Amino acid sequence: MASNPDILCIGSVLWDVIGRSASHMRQGSDVPGRITRLPGGVALNIAMTLARFGLHPALLSAVGRDAEGDELVASCAQLGLDTTHLYRSDDLPTDRYMAVEGANGLIAAIADAHSLEAAGSKILRPLTSGPLGSTDAPYDGPVALDGNLTLRLLTEIAESPAFAAARLYVAPASPGKAERLSPFVSHTRGQLFLNLEEANLLCQARHTTSEAAAEALLNRGAARVLVTNGPNAACDGSAAGLVTGQPPEVLVTRVTGAGDTFMAAHIAAELRGEDRATALDTALQAAAHYVSGDTSL
Repeated sequence: MASNPDILCIGSVLWDVIGRSASHMRQGSDVPGRITRLPGGVALNIAMTLARFGLHPALLSAVGRDAEGDELVASCAQLGLDTTHLYRSDDLPTDRYMAVEGANGLIAAIADAHSLEAAGSKILRPLTSGPLGSTDAPYDGPVALDGNLTLRLLTEIAESPAFAAARLYVAPASPGKAERLSPFVSHTRGQLFLNLEEANLLCQARHTTSEAAAEALLNRGAARVLVTNGPNAACDGSAAGLVTGQPPEVLVTRVTGAGDTFMAAHIAAELRGEDRATALDTALQAAAHYVSGDTSL
């Protein structure tokens, strides 16, 4: 494990419990399928994909000192992730996420990230009081951040001098948490990764295209936004203008984690020096491989 990580991933690190069925489902459906438990959470999903691209991510999150937490930390280490800076709590249980997916997509999901929210700013201690940085000597590398943190903590990050030199990449974690990213819009900080529903919630509108949503967020103060729209065109918007890309057509076999894969692939592409159009295409290709069930990168 590299002593100095290439990127920090801050947010949810938990167990994903996913039930998948090849059948179309509706409310009340009871169908055969498969149930899996895998390491997950937005920050962890991003870190795992970054590691597959050859980067060395470090995790900042809250994980319980319970049996599930010990197993999760061991799994992360085996995946090549730096777990040195995790906040391990004696009182808080390891968080979990549960989702049900059918042939017609995500049916329902529940994210139990209460321990991450309860830990609050304790997970940021390596950045505010060393060894990774401090308010006097802020961390100046890339940081992937997810919206499973509380609005209060996200506001603190958007305003804190400890993050003033960091290159922030921010995702909302789910549509229900999209509005938590408003501090990054109002403070014109960070690069936001959103799907169209999340973008519309954040800009309080009903745009039908990624381009329109991206432009609206830029007008509200966002520094840079990447908006995806399922099989339709995605958009990268900044003061330099709008860049669009079309996702490849694939057979969708899973959806949970697709946005995290898109974000991680885009970060890795830009860190390699790819231009905006190429990085957007790289990320769309990676997400398409993921939802088709192909994890090769």
